[in-house]
Parts: sequence; structure tokens; C-alpha cells
Amino acid sequence: MTDYPAAAVETGHVEPVPRRVRGVLAGKTIVDSTRAKYVWERPYYPQFYFPLDDVLPGTLLTADDGRLSLRVGEVEKPAAAWVNDSVLPGHVRFEWEALDAWFEEDEQIFVHPRNPYTRVDAARSTRHVRVQLNGATLAESSSPVLLFETGLPTRYYFNRTEVDFTHLVAEPGMVTACPYKGETSGYWSVRVGDVRHEHLAWTYAYPAAAVQPIAGLVAFYNEMVDIEVDGELLPRPRTHFSR
Repeated sequence: MTDYPAAAVETGHVEPVPRRVRGVLAGKTIVDSTRAKYVWERPYYPQFYFPLDDVLPGTLLTADDGRLSLRVGEVEKPAAAWVNDSVLPGHVRFEWEALDAWFEEDEQIFVHPRNPYTRVDAARSTRHVRVQLNGATLAESSSPVLLFETGLPTRYYFNRTEVDFTHLVAEPGMVTACPYKGETSGYWSVRVGDVRHEHLAWTYAYPAAAVQPIAGLVAFYNEMVDIEVDGELLPRPRTHFSR
């Protein structure tokens, strides 16, 4: 039992994708479809399955293990796709990382397809929130932004003036991405005494429009710090980490 909504769809569910979806490799659009299907191979999010007719001719090559390789000019991606007629006949599924970029309509998406049953809201609040680790206060605010995302614990975002940066150590070059929020623009470890705790805080300078209120703010992993909300210490959630 958690204190946030769980994923709403079971494995094996199939739905139409009402958006134009494109995948790009080596400067070429190798799949361009308005007829894609969502297929949930796991409950958290779906994969795109495309009609074979929507794939650029000549780019799919049969591999020895039954999977398909992908070739564009001199670039070849072994075992980058497969056809599984027991799941969806006449359709192909690509490994997400095999392509250079993915787009829904004209907006780039990251990590995996967006789940149409996932909702992400960023709401301003006057709740008093404090973040601590091993007795040190890392952030404290009476004006945080709370980010609610289906299937994940609430994330608490703080103005930079409310964060004690004497405990934060910048991690240059570290970037992660989220299908619903975009790419992070900064990451920090946290040092308390002689102990350094890696990858605990992050920020989005240019988040997706739907969560614009978190722009430039700093959040911490609930799973790795102690968070008090209105004086009540929250239990640390057990979940796969997602910022």
C-alpha cells in the first residue's frame, strides 16, 4: 500500500496512439506513423508498435536470432527491432535507445513513450516542508511546488534561496531525462560531515510546459532523505527512482 496512485493499466493492454509518432536515426526519419499502437509490456508505461508499412523501406534487416537489425547508410543497429505476431500482427517494435530521437507530433520525447493514463501536475503550496539528512537541514520552505505524478511519490521542489547549498556538491555533466518533464539541467550530491551521498538532488531549467512551475527549482529523492510536511515525518517510499 502506498499513499499515491498506482499505475492504471495491466500488462498486455493495447490502445491506439492518437498522435503522429516519428523516430530518427542518422538524420533520417525511419518511422513516421499516425497508426501506431500502445502496447503495455509492463504496467508503468507502454511501448510503440508500428505498422510495417510506416517504416522507411530498406532499413530493416533480418538477423540470425529472429530480431531485426536497423541500417541507415553506414549506421547499423543490430537487433534493434522485432516483429511479434502473437502480440500484434504486422507491427514492429523498436528498441528505444537504438534511435537517435523520438517525437510525438513536433515535440521530442525522452526515455520511453508517455503513458496516456499518467497524469503529472505541478501545484504551488503553502505547506511547510523540510528536507533533512543525518540531522542536517538541506531545504526548508513554506512555499514549495509539489509535483504529483501517477505511480510515483509526491516530489517537493524548493526555491534555490530555500536550499542550503553548503551541503550540495555539483555533478557536472550528469543529465537524466523524463518523458513528462524533459531533461534535467543540474544534479547534486549531498555531503554531510565526511559522508557524500551521490545523486540526491536535481533541477529542470527548461521543463515541459505542463510542469513549468518547477523551472529552476530543486528537488530531492524522497527515497534517500527525510522529509517533514507540516511537522509530520513522511515514510521513505519503496519505489523505482524517478525524478
